[in-house]
Amino acid sequence: MLRRFFFSTLIALCCSCLASAQELNAKVMINRQQVSNTKSGVFEALEKAITRFLNERAWTQIPFRENERIQCSFNFTINTYSETDNSFRASLLVASNRPVWGSNYTTTIWNTNDKDCDFTFQEFDQLEWHPEQVDNNLTALLAYWAYFIIGLDLDCMAPMGGTDVLRIAQDICNQADGLGYKGWKAFDDSRNRFAIVNDYLDGSMEDFRRLQYTYYRTGLDHFAENAEQARTAITEAITLLQKAREGKSLSLLPQIFTDYKRDEIVSIFSGQGSSQDREKIYDILFRINPSQNNYWEKLKQ
Repeated sequence: MLRRFFFSTLIALCCSCLASAQELNAKVMINRQQVSNTKSGVFEALEKAITRFLNERAWTQIPFRENERIQCSFNFTINTYSETDNSFRASLLVASNRPVWGSNYTTTIWNTNDKDCDFTFQEFDQLEWHPEQVDNNLTALLAYWAYFIIGLDLDCMAPMGGTDVLRIAQDICNQADGLGYKGWKAFDDSRNRFAIVNDYLDGSMEDFRRLQYTYYRTGLDHFAENAEQARTAITEAITLLQKAREGKSLSLLPQIFTDYKRDEIVSIFSGQGSSQDREKIYDILFRINPSQNNYWEKLKQ
């Protein structure tokens, strides 16, 4: 995985078949329980088409070995489906994770629910990606999340390492805005696709990006060899989280981070380190996400 550092300048600004390996190992699931009376063929075809689209494509020119591919999941819940116009109304739970060095533990690096994933698809459609002409909402949202996941993974491996890839995700937002679907429009929703990547690349949120490397590479990846040193680095990362919140108070990224890291953070600090450090961490996390206070209270124990 470390060798990815040295190829960050080779990131393509479009999907290129010349790249040496695919970056993603995505598991795709289509939950169709709410439309169970419909024939299953179109849903099975959709699942297979999305799986191929995500996994059989080299999204950048960065060499990835097979064992370096990013483990991620795309779980669609189909709310409605119309056979008349082949339209789907859906939500998407998208998540990615990475192994922690020196252990058998896998940690989550992104997890969120994209509620506005509406699209059209027919059973024998072949999904294609043409970055110079974004004209299909399904492929646009899949490409957006592919680039976002890759960019975030690169940020975890090198400080600000995913900038070029994340800018591609941002550019997809700008192009897809004209398709007329929800999720792409600026200032329409503080948690939509535009808001997430725009906030992530905002200069005032640079501390949030630096948090990624500090938390994972200087923190978790050293836990097996020196738990106290790793815990100190993770404390520094949480301080960066506080600074990010202060830099852009309306951004939901710090809250989203604490939503999917709550169990891990509590397990790292509960009963460990000084009471002063735990109190400091508690105060930061409570201010960012008071809705999770039942978890944060465990830090005091």
